[in-house]
Formats: sequence, C-alpha cells, structure tokens
Amino acid sequence: MPTLSPSDPVILLDPHPRRIGRIFDEPTKHRLEKLGRVIWHDGSPAAAEHIDRYLPQTIALIGQSPIDQARLDRAPHLRAVFNVESNFLLNVDYAECDRRGIPVLSTAPVYARPVAELALAMAISLARRMHEADAALRLGQEFKGDNHDSFLLHGKPLGIVGFGNLGRALLPLLRPFSDEILIHDPWVPESTLRAAGAIPASLDECFARCRVVFILAAVTAENAGRIGARQFASMQPGSVVILGSRAALVNFPELLAAARSGQIRAGIDVWPEEPIPADEPGRTTPNTLLQAHRLGSVPEIQTLIGRYVADDLEAILAGREPTRCQRADVATVHKLRSIPVGAWSLGETMRKP
Repeated sequence: MPTLSPSDPVILLDPHPRRIGRIFDEPTKHRLEKLGRVIWHDGSPAAAEHIDRYLPQTIALIGQSPIDQARLDRAPHLRAVFNVESNFLLNVDYAECDRRGIPVLSTAPVYARPVAELALAMAISLARRMHEADAALRLGQEFKGDNHDSFLLHGKPLGIVGFGNLGRALLPLLRPFSDEILIHDPWVPESTLRAAGAIPASLDECFARCRVVFILAAVTAENAGRIGARQFASMQPGSVVILGSRAALVNFPELLAAARSGQIRAGIDVWPEEPIPADEPGRTTPNTLLQAHRLGSVPEIQTLIGRYVADDLEAILAGREPTRCQRADVATVHKLRSIPVGAWSLGETMRKP
C-alpha cells in the first residue's frame, strides 16, 4: 500500500465486532469514499500498529479502538470518533477529545425504536399471559378463557426508568394506553419530562404507583444493583417489570425471586452473564418472558448504523453539528458502566491482532 501524504485525509475503520457488510451498504460506502480515503478493515480488531500507522492522516475513526492522549497527539487532523458497537467504552480519553473539539459519537439511537416496540410487546404478553396461553394450548392444556389474573395496560399508571434513547422512543408508544406515565431519570430535568407529557417521579414512586415498569436506563457507578426486592414488593401483585437495557441495574437474584413468588411478572432481555450460561436460574423461573439480548436485533436497522455515521461525518466536515448519533457527554460518560469496568481502560495495553 502506498505511503500517504499529510494532505490525504483518511477515514479509518476498526468496527469489530460489527462487520462492514452488515452496517455499510454500497451507497453508504460510496458516500464515505467521497469524504476521504477509506481504510477498510474487517473481521478481528485492528492491530495497534495498523491504527497508529494511519493516525497522522486520519480525520475520522469509525470503531472501538482505544484513544488516549498519546494517540490524539498523533492524530492532529482527527475530527470525529464513531463507536459503531453503540456503547461509550472506557478506552477513550473523553475529556481530552472534548477539549480538542473532537466529538465522540455512538450509533446507539438506531436501536431505540426496535427495543421500544418489543419491550411493549413483552409487557402486553405478560399482562395477558399470551405466551403462557400459547404454550399451554400446544400441550393440550389450554386456558379455555381463564383470564382471571390478566389486566389491561389501558388506563393504568405506567413507568419508565431512564429517559435516554430507549425511554424517549417508548414514551409515544405508551401514550395511547395511559395519561399517567411516570418517568424516573435523575440526569434529565423535571421540566423536560413534563414538556414530554410525562410525570417526573422518584425511583420508588415508579414502582409503587405503576402497574408496568420498563427499566431502560444506562448503568452508572451510582445505580448498579439499586433496583431490587424493596421496589418489587411495593408493586401491586402480578405487576409487570421489563428489563430491557442492562442487567446490572437490578439485583438479579431478587428480580428472579420476586417473579418466582408471583409478586411480579418479569420480561428479561439482558442478563448478568452473556452468553447466558446453561445453568442460569432465570431459564426455569416462572412468571417470566425471556429473550437473549435481542430487543434491538432487527436486520433492517443494521445499515442505519452506517447511514447515521455518514450523515454525521458529512455534517462535521461541512462545519455543522452532528445530529444522528449520540454524542458523549464528558460530564457523565465516565459514570457509565455498559461493560465491566476492567474490560476496557486507558491503561490497558494497546490491543494486538
């Protein structure tokens, strides 16, 4: 490969675990290639030597490569970093990027609508025991009209814990069911929640007052494991809890215990350990509806990742603000715990192939 001169702008890809063919369709690839020389890398994570080779000419990094101050010093033309895994990892010096005016962006918004739709579907199924009735019918043990413990979402107080991408996508789907939608999110001003037509509430209020609670918050250093037996016990028996963002938000054994007792019905998509172990107790817990981290997994949205990146990169290079991806907030991003704290860090050795 010929050596690049400083005048050749580079768009550097390191998208693992994403595959280029899934997130970039041909029209989007062509859009990127009009913005700079694209260094396509697919499959395994790019070697540190590969990343470092192109940093002096790089205007955009698309992927999850570690970015510390030393690498930023070697990338004087860098204009944007895009995390296409759709998380804010702990391997980026966010404060230094912010100081240099380099936005760090995540494609997480592409997953909001599919997560919201399936979370609502799970809540309806649990409230009406649709999945259990289907299973019973297949075994010749149909309910035969027995709906003694079913309930409608219509007219019930409904709660959302977390008003980020997922909560904002779910709110309009819940409005036809209820005029009483409570939201707990300590990072969002109460005036913003009221302007959205919701009722600001404490965490305990959401559970005590609501018949269905959707847990859709990000995990932080402050809220990990905060939701547990006390909140579940405060709910009307047989109420529904949907765990759709991160398992670390709840005390998982206490969630399963509340479902096992019949105090709640739990829709679970995210797990303390993934892939889910064969002996995970949740697999056999009654009063549950289980998914394997697939609420946002819809093939048709995968190429939106690439399009969101192209849209925002075009805007940035034209001197405009990015509007499609989620920008890291330097004041709060260090609190996020989307992955184990030790899994990525600025102090880790730059990865090898």
